[in-house]
Amino acid sequence: MVLWKDLIRGLWAENPTFRLNIGLCPVLAVTTSAINGVSMGVATTFVLVCSSALISLLKRIIPDKVRIPAYIIVIATFVTIVDLVMHAYLPDLHSVLGLFIPLIVVNCIVLGRAEAFAAKNSVVRSAVDGLGMGLGFTWALTLLGSIREILGAGSFFGHALVAEGTTTLGIMSLPPGAFITLGILMAVMNMVSARQKRKVS
Repeated sequence: MVLWKDLIRGLWAENPTFRLNIGLCPVLAVTTSAINGVSMGVATTFVLVCSSALISLLKRIIPDKVRIPAYIIVIATFVTIVDLVMHAYLPDLHSVLGLFIPLIVVNCIVLGRAEAFAAKNSVVRSAVDGLGMGLGFTWALTLLGSIREILGAGSFFGHALVAEGTTTLGIMSLPPGAFITLGILMAVMNMVSARQKRKVS
């Protein structure tokens, strides 16, 4: 039951993107398409799960005075693995995501979970918490990327949905489109949460 709560926490109640509003730089920058959102989300999830588990394992060994630098080194190790694997096997996607893969090292979500959860809980709970936060981040990026791709490019995961030459909302492929879409989705989530609270009370 405890592990289940750890897993689903990041999907809705503490979703990093829509509820906690952290790690928004890659959210706004790479979500021009659904595949970009999925890829960035999966990469971040891998780093979250692995770094949270290892930091939890080493929490009694790492001196308190150097815990943040130590966390960053652990996180950077797994980010480097992701970066090299993507560069070797998914070069096109790697070139699109570019600098945002290495920047996972300083992503508030990863470092925040290391400090707030992994450093205080067991290895299993930390890994499950990392998975939940990662999945929440992934579905948020995928939803944002899907909406922007459909409205901005008239396609979904690269497959055309409208005839060639059809007018689309080009602004959705630009940075303002990211802010607009994110704002609307956050408003919808707040409305849903408010209705759920009223039903409970």
